[in-house]
Amino acid sequence: MQNYSNLTLKTSEKIGLISNLSTMLTAGIPILEIVNSLLEESKGNSKKILEVLKADLSQGNRVHTSFAKFPRVFDKVTTSILNASEEAGTLDTTLKDLKTNIQKEVEFNDKVKSALIYPMFIFGVFIAVLLFILLFVIPKVAEVFGRLRVTLPLPTRILVVLSKSLTGYPLIVLPALALIIVLIVYVMRTKRARVLDLFFSLPLISQIIKQIDLTRFARSLYLLLYSGLPITDSLQLTEDVVIRRKMAKVIKYSREMVLAGKTLSQGLRASKGYVPLIMIKLIEAGEKTGTLDKSMDDISQYFDYQVSGTLKTLTALLEPVMLVIVGLVVGGMMLSIIAPIYGLVSQIGTR
Repeated sequence: MQNYSNLTLKTSEKIGLISNLSTMLTAGIPILEIVNSLLEESKGNSKKILEVLKADLSQGNRVHTSFAKFPRVFDKVTTSILNASEEAGTLDTTLKDLKTNIQKEVEFNDKVKSALIYPMFIFGVFIAVLLFILLFVIPKVAEVFGRLRVTLPLPTRILVVLSKSLTGYPLIVLPALALIIVLIVYVMRTKRARVLDLFFSLPLISQIIKQIDLTRFARSLYLLLYSGLPITDSLQLTEDVVIRRKMAKVIKYSREMVLAGKTLSQGLRASKGYVPLIMIKLIEAGEKTGTLDKSMDDISQYFDYQVSGTLKTLTALLEPVMLVIVGLVVGGMMLSIIAPIYGLVSQIGTR
């Protein structure tokens, strides 16, 4: 049996596949006939998925069984939703909802990525300028100072040592850098959760990560409940969609509370303020009226808006801070170069 666990699909292709299935099912076309039609124009990984789907459907299996074979394309939340919808006979509607959810998730991720573009660009420029000064400017300046036998200040001597290390000992520097990269990769693989928790606990980062987790939790729980899954199963699945382990623990504890006969809102209240009160109040209202799924949809939209606002604030704060840091570092390096020259000129002037 062929293993498809590493097969991936572009988001646009995934949306197109789900959209086509939903549209044709809504039109009343049999699922096997739909797959045959899509296979005629499909290619690449989309074709592989459709071929597996066709083979499984021909053997009497369901759509969610086929999709579960591609974990990097369709996660557990998606396959569970499809399983519930096939049981209820609402596969066409659920596929349409999934397409909308994927589009929202893409838009949500794009907001996060776009907010990081400028800081990453500034950081890249900073590294490039730093390397240019150390590799090309400092060696020439150091050569001149060496001939003139000028006494260099400590900052200038540090820059000269760094420059000589990069240019004069590449066989030592390059393996050392490679070793550092290997250690970083090793730590990220073995201690990834702890490293990420430490990073996510930073003052500016923690708030945005928390809001992202709440958005993902609410959106996923809405889809799972709307498809008809029991709340305990839905909560168990949403543990995998959040980023921070702390949020996963909150969800796990809330599930245990629900299993013990309590409500979801009661479980979230025990999170000691980690879950905002407004979210708990909306969940309480949904539980009282029997519209918890609708409440989770409203919560996801609310926090989606909150994330956008926080990202704008964070970007607005990061831009001047990074510019000041880059300016201070580059300015300090240039001052370290100019200071000895100024001192040399002053000595010549006194003579």
